[in-house]
Amino acid sequence: MKCRTQYALARAGRISPAMATVAEREQLPAAMIRDGLAAGRIVIPANVRHAGLRPAGVGAGLSTKINANIGNSALSSCLAVELKKLEAAVGYGADMVMDLSTGPQADRIRRAILKHSTVPVGTVPIYEAVSRIEDAVDLTPELLLEVIEHQARQGVDFMTLHAGILRRQVPAAARRLLGIVSRGGALLALWMRKHRRENPLFTHFDAVLDICARYDVTISLGDGLRPGCLADASDAAQFGELETLGELVRRSRAAGVQVMVEGPGHVPLDQVRMNVELQQQICDGAPFYVLGPVVADCAPGYDHITAAIGAALAAFHGAALLCYVTPKEHLGLPNVQDVRAGVMAFRIAAHAADVARRLPGARARDDAISKARAAFDWERQFELALDPAKARELRAEALHEISDGSKRAPHDHDDFCTMCGPKFCAMRISQAATGKAVAKKHP
Repeated sequence: MKCRTQYALARAGRISPAMATVAEREQLPAAMIRDGLAAGRIVIPANVRHAGLRPAGVGAGLSTKINANIGNSALSSCLAVELKKLEAAVGYGADMVMDLSTGPQADRIRRAILKHSTVPVGTVPIYEAVSRIEDAVDLTPELLLEVIEHQARQGVDFMTLHAGILRRQVPAAARRLLGIVSRGGALLALWMRKHRRENPLFTHFDAVLDICARYDVTISLGDGLRPGCLADASDAAQFGELETLGELVRRSRAAGVQVMVEGPGHVPLDQVRMNVELQQQICDGAPFYVLGPVVADCAPGYDHITAAIGAALAAFHGAALLCYVTPKEHLGLPNVQDVRAGVMAFRIAAHAADVARRLPGARARDDAISKARAAFDWERQFELALDPAKARELRAEALHEISDGSKRAPHDHDDFCTMCGPKFCAMRISQAATGKAVAKKHP
């Protein structure tokens, strides 16, 4: 089987249907998408075997994208629940999803997600490889390559491969407060220590590239040494791995394979910009895919917020893809409502960054909802909200709280909110003071 990857087509000066689709979605010239791909600054994760996929572009000059992690664990969830999570993630606006399943139904769940997903699907192949054996140290390079090819044949669009963590970097991680928090990174560090051999994903990277080139799987170079707390951020282990990732970016491009790079992790707010700019420099502008970053360690239950703060700043400074964090981070496996909360927090972060980057049309929605507010047009405000159902729910709740004993008809509440009431409504007072009253609209 031979396949010309999106990267190879772009380098040849061709505009593929996937590039044209991305250009239409981004409202940009198709030639700009092609040129970004050819330079390695844009990727379009689109496995040739993923039927029904609507391609999405990630990278420089494009709108910020968000990824939602779903998948079961050995202790929790099932196929039906994971499909509901997929529906919620895509329905609330995730641009792609990763299936991180580690339980006994992992292969079945992945096949179902690929069948139902219209957005790119990513995986971490080492999870399946380890699930096939009794002890992680019994992992072999041959098994890893077998799983990577198996998932590529199934249609996986991008894969997290922790190929940059090397034996010489592990001692620096041992000096950390939390050590290695990446599951893939920890498994490989254990394997290297046990066998006294180099990371098999690194030593067999050419074979990995051959598989990915055949199916046009985008490699997402995993940050196996990402910091898991603020105290470990921006250390020798993290940046040592980053240097290796830069080398692997260049090898991937030479093989005609699309590649992006994953990043931290837990990072203090004042270090976010430096981390993004350093990655762009070392990795020659490859799209940066960041987890958060989480900017405070002391808010379990609210990490979708701590991470969204870091994500907005990272995206403003150049991160292209934001991996969401849910309220369950550090606490447990997310459920459907956690997925919704995580997706919405990161949609807000991505949107805020795009507005600040002054992307064409990025602020159109904000301006339109502001006009609707001035006109007390509640229905239009709901339509324009990032989460219309939530906005409707909270408005109805507020009206219900004042309904008891009220002699007003429902529409009489349309020209003010229940926070200010009619007497103290600043917009009503302002319109009266300036003579700029806006015609009110009622459902």
